[in-house]
Amino acid sequence: MTRLDDILTGRPEADLAVRGFLFTEGPVWDAARHCLSFSDIPADRIYQWSPAGGLAVARAPSGKSNGMTRDLEGRLVVCQHARRRVVRIERDGSETVLADAFDGARLNSPNDVVMRADGSVYFTDPPYGLNAVFGAEGEMELPFAGLFRIGVDGALEALCTTITPNGLAFSPDETLLYVADTELGALFAFDVLGGGDLSPPRLFARVAPGMAAPDGVKVDREGRVYTTGPGGIWIFEPSGRQVGIIGVPELPANLAWGGSEWRDLYITARTSLYHVRLAVAGIPPARAAAGLEVPAP
Repeated sequence: MTRLDDILTGRPEADLAVRGFLFTEGPVWDAARHCLSFSDIPADRIYQWSPAGGLAVARAPSGKSNGMTRDLEGRLVVCQHARRRVVRIERDGSETVLADAFDGARLNSPNDVVMRADGSVYFTDPPYGLNAVFGAEGEMELPFAGLFRIGVDGALEALCTTITPNGLAFSPDETLLYVADTELGALFAFDVLGGGDLSPPRLFARVAPGMAAPDGVKVDREGRVYTTGPGGIWIFEPSGRQVGIIGVPELPANLAWGGSEWRDLYITARTSLYHVRLAVAGIPPARAAAGLEVPAP
């Protein structure tokens, strides 16, 4: 049975890395440049930060970007609230649209995104960005908040329409997909079936209904699930048993693994970015890409 002390290298609170933002989200590590990218949604910017290099604006405007990941070549894949689409940022800075409509209707406001080892992209599409502050003006055109997959052939498929999905993350072997439903204050688990389809959702853990949580989700290499919640980062065993909470001074929205050993956890929380060093390693984005493999135990 895991204890919180088994995961920590020091005290059970995250340290401030940098502050002064409007609403931080979407952190993802850049292994090639040894830095973190993250969104400030209302500011319409993507920032780049590292302990050595400090803070820089990487992209403005960003389409009021929210969740981000990296593909098998290390390129950013971005959920753009304002433009109601998922895009890939090419090496020259141009954008390739991966998804912006389904069955003739515009997407709601893509929120968070992950890539499977086969190159397929899974993303969530709740309506949270349909306002002037966090996204674009306009109404929902789809009759649901969907969990979608973009196949390696570019085809877009709705995998689940029965929950309001937010953050999401795969288990280490990609046989499970964990998805946060902020409205219900719950984490759901889906079995990943042949071809990348999903089973119906089943309840994995309760967090805190009505507290804007859970939101972002990540998994460590031993299968523990980390999600944002009141007080900080809530950690669950693969069985669903809660291990404990890593304290964060502000309500966190998302989190990402980083560092040379993938043992640094970066947390976007309202106006700031926080950091905590852990004794366990996380699963890198696009883990099948060269140089991004999960480190051996």
